[in-house]
Amino acid sequence: MLIGVVLVASIYVYKVYFYTFDTIDKTYMQDGPGPVLSPDEAYSVSAYFEPYGGAAGGVNVWVELTNRRNDNSKKIIYYSDANDNIQLDWVDENTLFITNAGPYNNSVKLDVEAEIYHDRGLACRSWLMKEEYERCYQK
Repeated sequence: MLIGVVLVASIYVYKVYFYTFDTIDKTYMQDGPGPVLSPDEAYSVSAYFEPYGGAAGGVNVWVELTNRRNDNSKKIIYYSDANDNIQLDWVDENTLFITNAGPYNNSVKLDVEAEIYHDRGLACRSWLMKEEYERCYQK
């Protein structure tokens, strides 16, 4: 029994504190809005959808930032579960407003150089992702 408890606790710690956006299932990925260029064309953002659960399922959405000044490096700055109605609007050169008018209304304004969003907060708690952002938001 002790081995079972240790095993379950280990799996929980791994899933919560060692999360990265690399774990996103991209098997049935669909393109969403984008690419949308920032006003100074230094960045572009694109949204992607991943349907899950068949007819009764939902849609995960994530937004990927491409740094056009830095060798087109990419990083995910937004992830939300069960939403598919999304719009990407630049407020200024570094600020993106993501309108997610799905059933949970997970809309957020992000400084793309310093902030990320994960609706369940897994990216915010991850020890592996702490160096990738200054502020992390969750639902």
